[in-house]
Amino acid sequence: MSGTALRDLNTLPASERKSEGSSKGNFTKPFNENINENVDNRQKKNPTSLPSSAINDSEVANAEAEVGVSEVEYIESENLNDLEDVDTRLSTLLVGLDSKDWVLVCEALNNVRRLSIFHRDAMFDKLGNIILLVVKSLKNPRSAVCKTAIMTAEDIFKAYGDHVIDSVDPLLGQLLLKSSQDKRFVCEAAEKALIAMTTYVSPMLLLPKLQPYLKHKNPKVRAKSSKCFCRCMPRLGLEGIKGYGIDKLIHVAAAQLSDQLPESREAARKLLLELQTVYEKVHIFPPAAESEHPEMDSWEHFCQSNLSPLNAQAVLRVTSITREGLLVGS
Repeated sequence: MSGTALRDLNTLPASERKSEGSSKGNFTKPFNENINENVDNRQKKNPTSLPSSAINDSEVANAEAEVGVSEVEYIESENLNDLEDVDTRLSTLLVGLDSKDWVLVCEALNNVRRLSIFHRDAMFDKLGNIILLVVKSLKNPRSAVCKTAIMTAEDIFKAYGDHVIDSVDPLLGQLLLKSSQDKRFVCEAAEKALIAMTTYVSPMLLLPKLQPYLKHKNPKVRAKSSKCFCRCMPRLGLEGIKGYGIDKLIHVAAAQLSDQLPESREAARKLLLELQTVYEKVHIFPPAAESEHPEMDSWEHFCQSNLSPLNAQAVLRVTSITREGLLVGS
């Protein structure tokens, strides 16, 4: 790693140097040096061991596990400081994101975050290429790079909203995967990024992107996408749900109602209640009083007309039980 890179990292403002839980690669020692020290120590104890050039992937992973996360600080968005040399940082941003030096990648990711927050318009023309490189970092096996990339995605969603929609597919897929894995701190960061996505990106644009993941082979990915899908409903609103199509949405919810994980089924129940409320506002209150066949406007008839008998029965059971519970509770 170059002396310039080390000087850049060592001159971080004091306000950005937090203990574990903030986001920037502020490193006390380069990762490769730690690996070499560990290998040298093993070789001293066992002279017949392989030379450092023969370190395999598993040894690298083990060495990272020993030193990786403890060497990195993750700075929350509100604690990031502005950049002074914006033009210089912009001109070297793509090179830094595509670097083979993971320390420089983390530095570049944090610069993307700063630019998103303080210089949104200046970075706009590079946004598509930047997102592709953020996706590359999301796939990085080093947890430090991966989590910093996740936090970068969250800040990009907050800054650019609907402008990310043309580049969101690979980003969405990786965030759903990361939110489904076992590393808790990575999983929680990915959840926050997905919440930012459903908060700042228009649901009408986002729902078609989410829908394929509801049939993903990984049940955890299906569950996370179900939660995202459900979170979009309040922002979609009555007119938005009507425009998207209650008949389409009820098929989505009915399919998730029998999914493997409770997380998916709970999201489906919430979605069904939202759809029932909207349907009754549109078709029953007050139009049913003027209808010659009010039973044709009922929620029950709507479910039976649009779903298979088994799915209709399951949906009606969920919505009637939940509705009765709400009435009793009130």
